Amino acid sequence: MTFTWDILKKGINPIIDGAVQEIFTKLYSDNLFLMVPVVQKETLRSIVEAALRAERGTELTRPLGSPNYLSSWNKILLNPRQLFQIPPEDYTKIETKTVIGPRAKKPLELDIPIMISAMSNGGSLSEQMKIALAKGASLAGTATNTGESTLVYSEREAAKYLIGQYNRGGWLSKPEQLKRVNAIEVQLGQGAWGGATDDVQPASEVTDYQKRIWNVPDGKDAVIHSRMPGINSTQDIIDLINKLKSEYDVPVGIKIAATHFIEKELEIIAQTDADFITIDGSEGGTSSSYPTLQDSVGFPTLLGLARAVNWLEDNNLKSKYNLIITGGLKEPGDFLRALALGADAVYIATIAIMASLQTQVVKAVPESVPVQLSLAQGKLIDKLDIDESANNLANFLKSSVIEMQHATQAVGKTSFRNLNKEDLVTVDKELAAILRIAYAGNPCI
Repeated sequence: MTFTWDILKKGINPIIDGAVQEIFTKLYSDNLFLMVPVVQKETLRSIVEAALRAERGTELTRPLGSPNYLSSWNKILLNPRQLFQIPPEDYTKIETKTVIGPRAKKPLELDIPIMISAMSNGGSLSEQMKIALAKGASLAGTATNTGESTLVYSEREAAKYLIGQYNRGGWLSKPEQLKRVNAIEVQLGQGAWGGATDDVQPASEVTDYQKRIWNVPDGKDAVIHSRMPGINSTQDIIDLINKLKSEYDVPVGIKIAATHFIEKELEIIAQTDADFITIDGSEGGTSSSYPTLQDSVGFPTLLGLARAVNWLEDNNLKSKYNLIITGGLKEPGDFLRALALGADAVYIATIAIMASLQTQVVKAVPESVPVQLSLAQGKLIDKLDIDESANNLANFLKSSVIEMQHATQAVGKTSFRNLNKEDLVTVDKELAAILRIAYAGNPCI
């Protein structure tokens, strides 16, 4: 081994010597080292994305969302109690259940407040991955979401609880579909798309699978519209929600992207009979939105949640609507903070995919990238072991919930539903004012 290493060092020594000589003597304009300050200035991501745009001359699509993460969850801590309030004895008895739409005839009753977010079957993810996510969610006693797709038999059969997304593509709006879901989520915006914009998949790129499940005729584009088909005014939105509420027994909700105008959006929602509101922050993932929409449009998840909760509280509406938050949540601590701030449940997406793939990533690397095992048109989707992925996801959820139970025990509560803003403190004065929680620099009175 030593002999081999010595030979290797002798072999590469002239190469390194030559590189050092060039870097330390050539003018910057003719020096390979110039790329170092260029990358520092422009960032490697921007350079690569510029090259991809230059290659194709069309809009760029980036899977899994923006690298910009603006929510300061790590500046928020939970407050443990030890002496003046004795912690509960047994962490395993900490209640984890949540109920979405308690006023509905058929409320959505879940064992845990962590759900699998909206990712479309055939658009975002493969049918195999959607089945795996549905099975994993079922094993954990929670729900999964159809995303902007249709009701697919295999996903419906695999999911104990399925939230059907009444979407802007018009692919899940028929009575026979809506009667088979456990909740209806009217999708009027998405964080990673900057709200609501047209998403046109050219006819030449529409797959046979998409044509079949979405009922797209040959030669036609698959279109997700900027507004719901047939919706031309704010009143139309209110009427749609109330119509769905009157026709179906399951909870009905509205999903919007978090924006600086969130209070104005909530004023409209408050005129409906909806059961729940889903707020989607800009840090959320997606299969194919444009980098400009991901990076430069929208609002951070944490601030979207805080302002929604504050508005609902100020208008005495917090008990009327369940609040679901999504967009970049990835750790049990994030889930707990969101619940304490006022969310009734959280959606997870990218981290759920990563957990479900776990060691199966070796089937892709180094020849390909792991997402090819899960994306709708991934090259390796047939290599995905559905049951293994389902078990991995269930284990991730189980592990997360156990850690959340321990933390809830530490703050002296017996249920996730009892967590509130008094259980939080922040090291950031400005954040304390926005979130309406304690500042760590002030004494607790």
